[in-house]
Amino acid sequence: MAASILLSVSIASLVTAITHPKDPQIPIQDAQPPTTEPDLYLIELAPGETKYVTEDDKWALRLEGINFFDITETPELGAINRELHALNREMGVKSVSFPKKTAHNESVVPLLKKLEKKNMRKHLEKFTSFHTRYYKSSTGAESSAWLLSQVNSTLSEAGALEHGASVKAFPHSWGQASIIATIPGKSEKTVVIGAHQDSINLFFPSLLAAPGADDDGSGTVTILEALRVLLQSEDVLKGKGKNTIEFHWYSAEEGGLLGSQAIFQSYEKAFKDVKAMLQQDMTGYVQKTLDAGEPESLGLITDYVDPGLTDFIKKVITEYCSIPYVLTKCGYACSDHASASKAGYPSAFVIESDFKYSDNKIHTTEDKIEYLNFDHMLQHARLTLGLAYELAFADFD
Repeated sequence: MAASILLSVSIASLVTAITHPKDPQIPIQDAQPPTTEPDLYLIELAPGETKYVTEDDKWALRLEGINFFDITETPELGAINRELHALNREMGVKSVSFPKKTAHNESVVPLLKKLEKKNMRKHLEKFTSFHTRYYKSSTGAESSAWLLSQVNSTLSEAGALEHGASVKAFPHSWGQASIIATIPGKSEKTVVIGAHQDSINLFFPSLLAAPGADDDGSGTVTILEALRVLLQSEDVLKGKGKNTIEFHWYSAEEGGLLGSQAIFQSYEKAFKDVKAMLQQDMTGYVQKTLDAGEPESLGLITDYVDPGLTDFIKKVITEYCSIPYVLTKCGYACSDHASASKAGYPSAFVIESDFKYSDNKIHTTEDKIEYLNFDHMLQHARLTLGLAYELAFADFD
């Protein structure tokens, strides 16, 4: 009963916040009604390896460092595109190919200088002030509404709304909405930049504080800053790019990639042409790397990702970042890019370091701003901006 009441409050808070008359330009989907929580959840621990678990079992697995998809609501994710890809192969249609090298340096380099650490810090200070961004909590819904308003302000201040850009809430049954910002290009071929907005304290998710500064407040504000500067390009702003760019902030990543699965399932059913997806999950922690005597670097994930997109990201990092990349792995279903991959879309993931040196304060009350390095986050923003611009103008034909 208490859970049902809390969920209802969460949805009410979200609807109230995102329909405020001061934000009339935000298109909002109707909030989904709360659903009865199942006694068991169907999770996928590896391709084809599924089992039913309780919610407490889910958190116990996460505490052990075991990731999974919660496929209770999305058991058929990827089925449509698997058939389409098989048909394409029979017909000799090639898969997505990415540029051989960066091609828009003269346009990107001046934009890189406009990225501001102070903006990321300001937004992250507010984002971590919510007691928790746990996806079933009232503050999780409130934080999502606040983030939606910031994305809308970013588009509005750039004049992007006047040129067809939009932002919308993508509602979910658990109360915290995902957020999708769209910058139209000349085609509906789409490039997605993603981060997850929720946080969690795995010891008592519904009770204890979860500031989630690094996981994934850092990624959330990193891509928000990249969006702000990307819109300072007149060509992007006015829709002259060959492709459409979307920025996603996913709900309920911590619950088993729930928000991203729901979005990519809807895209798959709509036959949406997603050419690339980059996930930014944890972009701010470097201390363990430095303590190990290793050079500061960007962790480029190589397992369960698209090799072609990952290779192009190597070129983007080399061209637009002032620190190198290190190749690393994170396992199955480790972040929201996995939902894109499972849906049949090329995806990639860049994290703050070699995975073994990533932040071990996540999922606790100690995941705080004070442990993060904003210069490092700026490198992730440079990567995000550079990749978004390059792929906005890429010829995928």
